[in-house]
Amino acid sequence: MEKLKAFLKRKNIVISAKRYGIDALGAMAQGLFCSLLIGTILNTIGSQFGIGFLTAHILEINKQGYTIGGLASFMSGSAMAVAIGYALQAPPMVLFSLVTVGYACNALGGAGGPLAVLFVAIIAAECGKAVSKETKVDILVTPIVTILVGIGAAWLIAPPIGGAANAFGQLIMRATVLQPFWMGILVSVLVGVALTLPISSAAICSVLGLTGLAGGAAVAGCCAQMVGFAVMSFRENRWGGLVSQGIGTSMLQMPNIVKNPRIWIPPTLASAITGPLATCLFKLEMNGAPINSGMGTCGLCGQLGVWTGWLNPSEKALSNGAAAITPGAFEWIGLILISFVLPAVLCWAFGLWFRKIGWIKEGDLKLD
Repeated sequence: MEKLKAFLKRKNIVISAKRYGIDALGAMAQGLFCSLLIGTILNTIGSQFGIGFLTAHILEINKQGYTIGGLASFMSGSAMAVAIGYALQAPPMVLFSLVTVGYACNALGGAGGPLAVLFVAIIAAECGKAVSKETKVDILVTPIVTILVGIGAAWLIAPPIGGAANAFGQLIMRATVLQPFWMGILVSVLVGVALTLPISSAAICSVLGLTGLAGGAAVAGCCAQMVGFAVMSFRENRWGGLVSQGIGTSMLQMPNIVKNPRIWIPPTLASAITGPLATCLFKLEMNGAPINSGMGTCGLCGQLGVWTGWLNPSEKALSNGAAAITPGAFEWIGLILISFVLPAVLCWAFGLWFRKIGWIKEGDLKLD
């Protein structure tokens, strides 16, 4: 056992919830962002504003034409796997081999491909790290082991993992349609909390394929956390804090939450209010790429996802019955209220009351 521990330490193989559940999951979301999400945004901008070089098919694969954005989305499996390998500190030969593993796994996993990629890329990366530089023919052994282990694992577990993730996501979305009030609260609060925790709400939403009303509730919860913390902490952090939290991430408040968990109550209460308003009153649906559901106001990706979903629903949303619409004033007002106005007003009011009763003290929300 001691020899095994020494070997794992030498190979930098750390089996822990943080390494796999936080580092790898967060990196996977970044890989998705740089491929599927960016590709969707480029395609939407190109089609809506008539930008020729963004709408032109620059190459053809199996008689299927691809735009620049289409190619970015096409490579999402590879991008996720490489990002995961990077988070696991895989050596170069392992990292480059994960390109093939990620593509194959995402394809085999179907609608639940991202979750399958998370598991398979971890397995392949750790096995590749274990054999890396252990032989004189490392240039052959490391990529062969990484690819064979990765493809083998993908072939065995990607379809059932993908199917299970897709089924669970479908259950959430159907439950939200049947019980929009209670599920609006539940989805909004849970996804919003996940966004502020050091895990990836974007990856979770992508794994579950959340679109439609459930996606709208998720957007509401994320916006409540980001805009809420940004406005509530304005007196401590001023404009820099407003931008870094409102357009960046509310995760910056985690050290302060650990010190005083009560500061988390106002944005969480706000998400419990905006979630059902999104599902019941405004019927806000997020039919862009599912990853947008967990982005909130980060780079305005949640809002861009709603907009792209109105005009050009993602494949996942289309498979769930979504259709393109021309948004009217009501849709735009709902999006603005749910994303910006209500989170700001509610958290400002809750925060003011909490300061008055002494639950939040001066400096509790100060960012380092």
